[in-house]
Amino acid sequence: MKKILVLAEQVFTIVSLVLYSGGPLTVILSGGSSEGDVTPGGPTEFPLIQILFFLNYLLTFILLVMRWKKVIYVFSKDKFIWLLVGIAVASVFWSFTPTMTRTRGIALVGTSLFGLYLASRYSIREQLKLLVWTFGIVLALSLIFAVALPKYGIMGGIHAGAWRGIYVHKNVFGKIMVLSSLIFLLLAMEAKRKRWLSWFGLALSICLLLLSKSTTSLINVVTLLTLVPIYQTFRWRYHLMIPAVIAIITIGGSLSLWLSSNAANLLNALGKDTTLTGRADMWPYMMDMIWKQPWLGYGYNGFWQGWDSPAAYVWRAARWSPPNSHNGLLDLWLDLGLLGVLVFLVGFATTLANGLAWLRLNKSSEGFWPLLYLTYLFQANLSESSLMIRNDIFWVLYVAVALSLYILPKQQAKFLTRRPDKQLFGSKMSDLNAL
Repeated sequence: MKKILVLAEQVFTIVSLVLYSGGPLTVILSGGSSEGDVTPGGPTEFPLIQILFFLNYLLTFILLVMRWKKVIYVFSKDKFIWLLVGIAVASVFWSFTPTMTRTRGIALVGTSLFGLYLASRYSIREQLKLLVWTFGIVLALSLIFAVALPKYGIMGGIHAGAWRGIYVHKNVFGKIMVLSSLIFLLLAMEAKRKRWLSWFGLALSICLLLLSKSTTSLINVVTLLTLVPIYQTFRWRYHLMIPAVIAIITIGGSLSLWLSSNAANLLNALGKDTTLTGRADMWPYMMDMIWKQPWLGYGYNGFWQGWDSPAAYVWRAARWSPPNSHNGLLDLWLDLGLLGVLVFLVGFATTLANGLAWLRLNKSSEGFWPLLYLTYLFQANLSESSLMIRNDIFWVLYVAVALSLYILPKQQAKFLTRRPDKQLFGSKMSDLNAL
């Protein structure tokens, strides 16, 4: 009976992670609508999905209560996350659209609690195993959708031919494939048995990323794969690490100068322009709106709410209707003002320092995960908005990573509920337990 309950909880976690990743219900319920097929600002939320998330919040809360002592301990370790969530909820009092802020603030709390559940229930090693299963399912379903159900798996409209798998847009699919690539790479680095499965998962993730035609995600995955051997230097002894870091910074600085001077040519080669497909052109108009409400912003999710909202000024000035800023920090500034930005940056810097410490303490491949994920979160928010989004896997994983880092590698096995590895979906899946 106990094994069945453990298995049921793992299934719940994996299904929830697929749901938080954004697939596959939204693209199905939308009838396979693509960008260009529907008008901007059309409905993107469906009652069924909202019900599923509500059930997720409820089950997550019950599971947290069942282990309340451990949960309180983990909860108390990172005050910046909960302060930021608290500001988002409190912003209903100054929000431009208080009803939207109220409902989405509740969803943000539920999303954050699921991240807390991951951190207080599973070690980082176990979280990675569950993510392997999650992205394995995503890969399989995305192939099925693209090959057997192209109306759903391949975009039409202005991005006709680009694969989107089980997601609503090729860029979302690209971002998820970057995460999938990282997870399978970490698995491949330490797998003892059937390592070819890990490399196959990595290769398939990159192939699907290429088919998504998401240039930003391609650049991100190449950068992250390059950073893995560079981050290895942080494990060296200090007398070797410090000169190596100085050399890396010097080379990186030189490369940055070269890239800056040749940015136009490189972007043209990738099919982009110096405005990042119109993003840079609209950012000055957004700054105009930011300076009208600089300290507290327009409330959580209170800015981009149609032609009757403050976003209308940006849309008219930029002559197109983006759903967000295409920059995580700018969206956070619009939502929660400079107060929210500062709280997030202090918390992120603290988590980054903990990630560096974790990398030095944990010599296995899982030691790379926090630092790589934080790097990717930074990358993904330069030209897209994946920061503090409710019902989104990026915020779930940020909360889980930030809280997990407060439990040292040697303590995680003792503090968190331990189970024999063979219980993770049975002994037949032992190849996934070698991570």
